[in-house]
Amino acid sequence: MTDDERERAVRAAVDGEMRLLDPEVRAVPARVLELLDPEFTEIGASGRRWDVEPILSVTSGGSVSPESPVEVGEMSGVLLAPGTVHLTYFCDNQGRRARRSPVWRLTETGRRAYFHQGTPTD
Repeated sequence: MTDDERERAVRAAVDGEMRLLDPEVRAVPARVLELLDPEFTEIGASGRRWDVEPILSVTSGGSVSPESPVEVGEMSGVLLAPGTVHLTYFCDNQGRRARRSPVWRLTETGRRAYFHQGTPTD
């Protein structure tokens, strides 16, 4: 795999992650589903384990306000294996600060979030 292909894979995962943080996307469960792998799991900053159905109720419930979008910083990514990208970043959602660590994988329908870990931070 070339450096350009690696960069494109990481860029696609970053783009997907940023869409998942977009309040307009989060408000429409069908749009969120387009970005989540059917086997998606998350260990949230609360320590709770989530899968697709509970995440849809949270995202469509207005957990990110258009008036106060999530602030994202220090986003970086690495290709772990062909089709699998690991991202790390810092976010602040209305004063709730966390380090985030999602894994995106390439599927027949495009790149989708497969796993997500959130760790609270000061």
